[in-house]
Amino acid sequence: MNRRILALALPTFGQLIAEPTFILIDTAIVGHIGDAALAGLSIGSTIILTAVGLCIFLAYSTTAQVAHLLGAGRRREGLQAGIDGLWLALGIGVALSVGLFAAAEPLCRALGGQGAVLDQAVTYTRAIVLGAPGMLLVYAANGIFRGLQKVRITLIAAVSGAVLNTVLEVLFVIVFGWGIAGSGAATMIAQWYMGLFLVIPAILWARTDGASLRPRLEGIVAAGGDGLPLFIRTLAIRAAMVVTVASAARMGTAVLAGFQAVNSSWNFAMNMLDSVGIAGQTLVATALGAGNIAEAKRLTRGTGRAGLAIGAVIGLAFAVIGLFAGHFFSPTPHIQLLIAAGMVTMGVFFPLQGWMMAIDGILIGSRDYRYLAVTCTVTAVVYIALMLLLADAVTPHLGNDLLRTVTLWAAFNIVLMGGRGLCNGLRVRGDRWMR
Repeated sequence: MNRRILALALPTFGQLIAEPTFILIDTAIVGHIGDAALAGLSIGSTIILTAVGLCIFLAYSTTAQVAHLLGAGRRREGLQAGIDGLWLALGIGVALSVGLFAAAEPLCRALGGQGAVLDQAVTYTRAIVLGAPGMLLVYAANGIFRGLQKVRITLIAAVSGAVLNTVLEVLFVIVFGWGIAGSGAATMIAQWYMGLFLVIPAILWARTDGASLRPRLEGIVAAGGDGLPLFIRTLAIRAAMVVTVASAARMGTAVLAGFQAVNSSWNFAMNMLDSVGIAGQTLVATALGAGNIAEAKRLTRGTGRAGLAIGAVIGLAFAVIGLFAGHFFSPTPHIQLLIAAGMVTMGVFFPLQGWMMAIDGILIGSRDYRYLAVTCTVTAVVYIALMLLLADAVTPHLGNDLLRTVTLWAAFNIVLMGGRGLCNGLRVRGDRWMR
């Protein structure tokens, strides 16, 4: 069973790290432009990660739908659902690009951007959002490949996309001197490259099995309806993340700059944990589609243990690397210290995160979407209320930036991650999530 999980988890991780890797590369290069650019990148990347992340249901719902239909022996219908998801992704992506480009300045200002930081954030946001349709096509195409349990191609796309992004970053930012605008443009091009790289073979596979390539209104509406509860779930999580960034911004430029480095590193490492959950999601969805309840339960237990173990390993590595990682993100010693404190704090909680993400994937695979939407929303509301209290009444009285950074990340893990883990754990103790 562990081999089956790893066989899906490792390539899936390659796909998942695409967007966080782009932001991580942006952070490493932009951080050497200046502190204002790094703080601006924190705001701009939060906007794009939030907007694109809200559409992760394109991958999750398609994966579950395709895997269920394949488990039931209905392959053509599964691939047709994948094509409908591609059309939905393209439409949402175009609308997202237009809307975020027009609203870039007020959004960046709402997240705490001022002066030079605001200018940098707006420039970066307007460059990178033009790649949103490409990234959403990646999500939808990955749903098809995950459901088919053929995920190596997603690893190839992610690796080649990261290489292309790095080369373009160096060329645009360092050689051409385009600053943060060059960083956003490089990521935008890499996003479109990955989208085309994955969509073309997905279309060819679907066509071979007899699926229609034309946009079908009923199929697109159905894909959107299946994804609505997942959208609400993701919206709640992203709202919590936005409030976390806004709270960091209110604590000062140094705290925000350190937060960006820790957050981008965490987004990268977190996808290792998410890949385990997605592997379990695919296997459990296939088992439930075939009506094999006993196998679904066995896979759930195995996936939870795998998430806990991998979380412990990654957490240790994250904390150790964090002691030295500050030099890669900023030349300022004070910010380097804040990065180290944040990464060590995060590392302690990775086992909890690993288990929580594993069970989260299982519940998505069983299409227990409404439960996830409700519990994530309640948890996020509690967390947001606490963060607003911390930002206004507690952290101003803390003596220095180091204490503010540790408090910020500890609250994030204990309340938001811990709350989600509690709800997921209570759910899988019974059988209602498999109905």
